[in-house]
Amino acid sequence: MISAVAEMYEIHPQTLRLYEREGLLKPSRTEGNTRLYTEEDIERLEFILNLARDLGVNIAGIGIILQMRERMEEMNRQMQSFVEYVRSEMLSRFQAAAPGSGAAIVPVKRPVATPAKTVNARKG
Repeated sequence: MISAVAEMYEIHPQTLRLYEREGLLKPSRTEGNTRLYTEEDIERLEFILNLARDLGVNIAGIGIILQMRERMEEMNRQMQSFVEYVRSEMLSRFQAAAPGSGAAIVPVKRPVATPAKTVNARKG
C-alpha cells in the first residue's frame, strides 16, 4: 500500500502519487481503488529514487531514462530471440548434413578450374 511504501523509503505519499501521475510508476489497484505495489514496482521505485536522490535527475529526465531502459530491454529480448533462432537453425542444418555426403552447414563455393595460362617468354 502507498503508506507502507512511502514509510519504507522515507518519502511523502504525494511523491508516489506524482510518480504515478507522470507515468513513472503504475501500481495495480484493488476494487476499493487502493494502490498495491508489486516487487517489480518497488524495484522501479528504487531505481527512480536513485536517479532523483543520488544523481539529481529531474522527473522529465527520469521519464526519458526509464523509456530508454525499456527500449534497451526490448532490444536485448529481440537479440536473444535472434541468437536462439540462429542456434536452432545451425543445429538443424548440422543435423541435416549427413556425414560423408559432402553437404555443408553453410554452402561452400568451390573455385572453378581454369585452363593454365601460357606465359610468353621474351627473347632479349
